Amino acid sequence: MKELATEYRYYLRSERSMQPNTISSYVRDIEAYLAYLEDVLYIDEVDLIKEDDITRFLLTLKKKKYSSTSISRYLSSIKSFHKFLSKDGLTKKNVAIQISSPKIDKKLPTVLTVDEVSTLLDSIKGDKPLDLRNEAMFELIYACGFRVSELVGLKINNLHLTSKMIQVIGKGAKERLVPVNDYAIKVLRKYLVEARPLLLKNGKDNGFVFLNNLGNGLSRVGFFKLLKDLAKNAGITKEISPHTLRHSYATHLLENGVDLRYIQELLGHEDISTTQIYTHLSLGKVKEIYKTAHPREREE
Repeated sequence: MKELATEYRYYLRSERSMQPNTISSYVRDIEAYLAYLEDVLYIDEVDLIKEDDITRFLLTLKKKKYSSTSISRYLSSIKSFHKFLSKDGLTKKNVAIQISSPKIDKKLPTVLTVDEVSTLLDSIKGDKPLDLRNEAMFELIYACGFRVSELVGLKINNLHLTSKMIQVIGKGAKERLVPVNDYAIKVLRKYLVEARPLLLKNGKDNGFVFLNNLGNGLSRVGFFKLLKDLAKNAGITKEISPHTLRHSYATHLLENGVDLRYIQELLGHEDISTTQIYTHLSLGKVKEIYKTAHPREREE
């Protein structure tokens, strides 16, 4: 059965158009799952797998103190794997379809206030090529709410600055157009004209918008290091991550009255339930509006 993991990898790459890192994660989960079935339950054919066998595997993970998030991820991989088996006629029945994911306690992501974002962005100083790149890069990720992978993956031909739009390739290779504000366009144009040509090495241009000092596309790790240093220099003490500016972007839009479904489109969320986390983040703003707007609240 372990050979099925190889076929599954091909399926994820060719039919699901997943990113390499995501594919590797899914396949690792399935290899562990298949090893358990063969080595512990002595199951050597997929048609012999029952729903209880999957449940037993998940319980084993729980006994090993895996978090509910990790177990849920394993189940997602298993469901995808059995869907592949059923779709390709490798098994008669999808035995994973009825299994529910464990309840996960969702932690609210860190969000910066508007003032904190302004402090962060305004702290980028200098006219050196990397300074201009950093200013353009951080202005753009907050202006558009990109995932970090989307930001560092931007190519020159994705920029439609005259139309004030940027084309981005999101999860599952899905494309979307995102509007960008005038100030972000201004600093991006300055970077493209004055700094990016200086970062290119040996005349080789791979087309990425944001380059490192070797002339290659900037990595996600490189972005995270820059963000950490920038936040420290700006005096921001919150524990931030590469997703912090994306979360802040969505929260600030919601607080200013943008419809949740529009935010869903801007972020590239497939399911509205993913976007709904920002309604929890905005409760403080809702309470503030209530205090100033409700007639009885103003009475003393």
